[in-house]
Amino acid sequence: MLPTEPGQPPAQAGPSTAGAGDEELTQPVTRPETPASEAAPAPAVRPRPESVREGVLTVEDHLEKILRGIGPLAPYEQPLVESLGLPIHEAFVSPIDLPRFDNSSMDGYAVRAEDITGATRQQPVTLPVVGEISAGSAKPFAISAGTAVKIMTGAPIPRGADAVVPFEETDRGNARVQIYASADRGARIRPQGEDIRTGDTVLAEGTVLGPREISLLASLGAPRVKARPRPRVVVISTGSELREPGTHLDYDSIFDGNSYMLAAAVREAGAICYRVGAVDDSPRRFQRVLSEQLVRADLVVTSGGISKGDHDVVKETLSALGTVDFNEVAMQPGKPQGFGKVFDEQTPIITLPGNAVSAYVSFEVFVLPAIRRMMGRTPYRRPMVHAVLASDLRSRPGVRQYVRAVFEVTHRGAKVTPLEGAGSHMVGTLAKANALIIVGEDQTALNLGDTVRTLVLDRPF
Repeated sequence: MLPTEPGQPPAQAGPSTAGAGDEELTQPVTRPETPASEAAPAPAVRPRPESVREGVLTVEDHLEKILRGIGPLAPYEQPLVESLGLPIHEAFVSPIDLPRFDNSSMDGYAVRAEDITGATRQQPVTLPVVGEISAGSAKPFAISAGTAVKIMTGAPIPRGADAVVPFEETDRGNARVQIYASADRGARIRPQGEDIRTGDTVLAEGTVLGPREISLLASLGAPRVKARPRPRVVVISTGSELREPGTHLDYDSIFDGNSYMLAAAVREAGAICYRVGAVDDSPRRFQRVLSEQLVRADLVVTSGGISKGDHDVVKETLSALGTVDFNEVAMQPGKPQGFGKVFDEQTPIITLPGNAVSAYVSFEVFVLPAIRRMMGRTPYRRPMVHAVLASDLRSRPGVRQYVRAVFEVTHRGAKVTPLEGAGSHMVGTLAKANALIIVGEDQTALNLGDTVRTLVLDRPF
């Protein structure tokens, strides 16, 4: 049997040779299920931008293809901690009351309220102490009229008692206790079922599990919960010029930043990433590495090799399969894109451009929604906000421009400032950005003070 990720089901043994730069153990594959009720939503009807030429896909066209081709993964029971960030697959109904029994909310003495009526510091009521009850070590206990029992926080209220007097209002006696204040019936008692009753629906289907929800489930005795698993995403970058960080660079080689960037983005999205690293421009090697990786992949993401050059290994290899489409998408950066399914496993693959900024923007626009769909999380796309533009922008018609920018909220409201340096290779500018300004296909100019659509990166949603 292959080793499994905590919370993942076992898989049958199969080929598992890893490619260069592997950082994880081989994992099993969880195949998607797409019942009719969870089919990709129909796209909003919108007119095609006039400036987008024929034969070029819009962003929505390409995203729709991806979301229709990738379904939510099949849910199964997972350990609670492993379910952090996942949506619960079905409503959770409480099997018990919380609290399970009447218990004390303070350290003190359990008494009958009528036995201490009128007690003051000047005229205390003295009662014999007939026992002590602490949380987790008590057996069923009862008191008779005119007696008290020492009780600790969380311990069950003994039968016959109906109030708790805190230590601060007594002399803390052991054999006998002087009580300096009266108490109402129910004082400092947490009633059974005060928080949750047996049969209550405590979490609705689709609730994303965070620390608070996991605490609730654990408190209700659930060691596992049914949820969709984290997708296993294999990341491969291509290019004979790429080298691992920390290794020697030849005259014309560069460090492989893309696979690290995409691996980090996959993990930030809540998925499990297997970073294969760089594969050279050999179709035979690329096909072998890809085939070997499918044993642990719910989704494959590649960068590079899909343009119109002589050594575009991804496009050359996958086009021959006939199951992956490569298209131009009316966006900048990120015009060349590809999507399809590969080999007998019919594993979905999303192919991204090789320039770093193009790869990052393409991940944000296409891969992130796919991962969230596989996890059963909605919305698929990062919500847009509106902000005031801090300087003029120009754009060519026919493409949707994603402009790197800095978003901030000031005392005057939200504003966004475009960053200089529009090259799709400029990772320094990308690292400074925390937002992308969206310039529509039919827009050629945005002016200082205009309200613009903005994707705020790294913001939870």
